[in-house]
Amino acid sequence: MTITLILICVAFLALVLLVTLAKGHGSSPEVLENPTEHIRSVDVEAFRNLIDPEEEEFLRASLPAPEFRRIQRERLRAAVDYVSVAAQNATVLLRIGEAARQSPHPATAEAAEVLVENAIRLRLYAFQAVARLYLAMILPGARVSVVRVAERYEQMTRQVVMLGLQYPTRGVSAAL
Repeated sequence: MTITLILICVAFLALVLLVTLAKGHGSSPEVLENPTEHIRSVDVEAFRNLIDPEEEEFLRASLPAPEFRRIQRERLRAAVDYVSVAAQNATVLLRIGEAARQSPHPATAEAAEVLVENAIRLRLYAFQAVARLYLAMILPGARVSVVRVAERYEQMTRQVVMLGLQYPTRGVSAAL
């Protein structure tokens, strides 16, 4: 009975942690006043190159094993940085979407709802992706797939454009 209660408490705490990570930190008025100051550019094509399995195989075949492992760890660390920035941007866009859901215009409110959903999904994918990328750093032979982060990020940036928000699109996404 005690073990069951402990497992239920641990599961509940894990759920709370995941929801907190997905939602991001508390809403800041300055984020809503000037969101472009809080959004950093993400080069999605460079990120896709870092996680491309064919590129990894090319490097594996071209380099001696120790050098491949060193370079692969550097590439994975860079991918973690890209994912972290995308997750931070998702937090900002989540705040914007939450505010835009209150719009009296149905099309804007609907686009904002989709933006919020995509931002939450991206944050969850980012959380998983960072764990997978660190695992791949520890186990160089492990195959990781974090393509969903890039796909969700591009989808989210398209939603921002639909809302008509100012967004730094230079190098952000091939879709823009």
